[in-house]
Amino acid sequence: MNIIGIIPARMASTRFPDKPMAKILGIPMIGHVYYRSRMCKLLNDVWVATCDQEIFDYIRSAGGKVVMTADTHERASDRAAEAMKKIEQETGKKIDIVVMIQGDEPMLFPEMIDLAVKPMIDNTGIDIVNLMGKIKTREEQEDPNTVKVVVDLQGFALYYSREPIPSWKKGAKSVPMLKQVPIIPFKRDFLLKFNHLTPTPLEIVESVDMMRVLEHGYKVKMVLEEFETYAVDTPGDLIKAESVMKSDRLVSEYRR
Repeated sequence: MNIIGIIPARMASTRFPDKPMAKILGIPMIGHVYYRSRMCKLLNDVWVATCDQEIFDYIRSAGGKVVMTADTHERASDRAAEAMKKIEQETGKKIDIVVMIQGDEPMLFPEMIDLAVKPMIDNTGIDIVNLMGKIKTREEQEDPNTVKVVVDLQGFALYYSREPIPSWKKGAKSVPMLKQVPIIPFKRDFLLKFNHLTPTPLEIVESVDMMRVLEHGYKVKMVLEEFETYAVDTPGDLIKAESVMKSDRLVSEYRR
């Protein structure tokens, strides 16, 4: 199977402008995500998809693969879909699975990508997978930058929200509090289908792309990962990530 990682990235983040090029231990954040994704042996290739010349030039200078996309995309999945078609044209190879990897996960481990893709390889009936992690503090549960998710007994997503779900007061001890981790494998044709689906009311209200999948009646398989990682949504998160990454085993491998 031809399995490709695509990292959508743009400078115009509303919460943290110029975030992809913010440096952690001297390396732009998008560089950390690219280098670490490329360590996953399950991926045939990794590309960055961007509409910004600064990101494009940096990835090229680092010896990476990058594709320029339109600057009108509001969703990462739209950018990934455009990039996928351009990559197919450039390489002459049809892609089977696209792993969409958010550019604000500088602490991701390549094994996380393995975990996300495995259910799709094992079960041909699964079109989309999303990683999830455990929420360990009340503060994180209440943070609107953290996308919460609840799942059914078979591990499929029931609902995503930036609000605290389920009830912390009633469920903290008996129900795991879970968050979305934005590593999302799509089957090729389902990514194209997803981006042709009409945006949905709850997707807009919650500001979570995956709600579009659920509202149109499709399923998202959730997979639990237990790596210690932090997404970077604010300058404060950047400081926290840098502090932790000083002792990270992978950083030394790609800083050589």
